[in-house]
Amino acid sequence: MDRYADPVVHRPSALPGGRYRHPYLGLLLLCLGILAACSDPVPSLPPLAPDGLILAFGDSLTYGTGTGPDHSYPAALEELTGREVINAGEPGELSAQGLARLPGLLDEHRPALLILCHGGNDLLRRRSTGQAEQNLRQMIALAHARDVPVVLVGVPGPSLLLSSEAFYERIASDLRVPYEGSILPDILGDNTLKSDRVHPNGDGYRQLAEAISRLLHEAGAI
Repeated sequence: MDRYADPVVHRPSALPGGRYRHPYLGLLLLCLGILAACSDPVPSLPPLAPDGLILAFGDSLTYGTGTGPDHSYPAALEELTGREVINAGEPGELSAQGLARLPGLLDEHRPALLILCHGGNDLLRRRSTGQAEQNLRQMIALAHARDVPVVLVGVPGPSLLLSSEAFYERIASDLRVPYEGSILPDILGDNTLKSDRVHPNGDGYRQLAEAISRLLHEAGAI
């Protein structure tokens, strides 16, 4: 090669009209798309009237096992929101049992909002996650059929790397319900916030209530 030859200059490929395509434009647009997806707004909720009743439905995590109902997350949430919150937690309950129990409570209390935190016992007992997912979907359908909006709380499975099971986020995305999926893994990963391996203590339940309260504000319920 002639050492005096012009050096090779890499230029962006030409587009019609004399414009040029930057070689990294595609990657930039992809990154922007990912960021936009990560910043999707929280699905909205109707504003809760001052006398709007909240039904907190679930198992021992709702009941307050590890501290007692007076220091459960529904008790703390009632204080934070200024709305009555009914603690409908049933320790040890499987999601199939919850699905059978929920309609009566919805009809009895006629809540303005349902907070659903269920399925943990299915995970602990190694029951079918597919069936648990279907049971939760049907619970949400029961509420929506009665015009009751729903907030979903994710529960981590029994693993060393705590994170809410993937089906919770899938349900929330498909059904467009506000979702809190990070707070329980964070609490149960902190020994100072739990009473045993799977239950928070009073401080942990308080943090759970605070996270749900923040979500209600973001969704426009409060």
